[in-house]
Amino acid sequence: IASQQSHSSGCSSRSRGSLSQVRCYHNEIAPLRSVKHNGPTIGKRFYGCAYWPITNMWIFKWADEVRELQMLVFEKDTTIAQPEMEKELLEKKVRVLKKKKVVLHEQVEEFSIENNETHLAMYTARADKRVLAALALS
Repeated sequence: IASQQSHSSGCSSRSRGSLSQVRCYHNEIAPLRSVKHNGPTIGKRFYGCAYWPITNMWIFKWADEVRELQMLVFEKDTTIAQPEMEKELLEKKVRVLKKKKVVLHEQVEEFSIENNETHLAMYTARADKRVLAALALS
């Protein structure tokens, strides 16, 4: 088993969002096997190379260790996904607020023009009253 464990770094897994499959050096799915010889690990499940015993280059990973690692990765992915979703919602809110800002700036511009026109009309009306008052007094 010691020689088998020295090859354990050859295992890779594909994850991100779901539990992954263990792959061997040959990039094949490593089949789940059980220990058949008598001893303390009899019946314990492990992943081994798809080409074992044909090749000497193979992996060895206990199934329960792989499952624990897969669950840790899944938890990390979930932890990462939550802030990513919150970020997307905030970005959407920012886009909506930017559109509202443009509309409000246009409205302010329109109100500014209307305000200037109102001031001009009031000034003209006052000037007309002064002219009428001057004519009435003369």
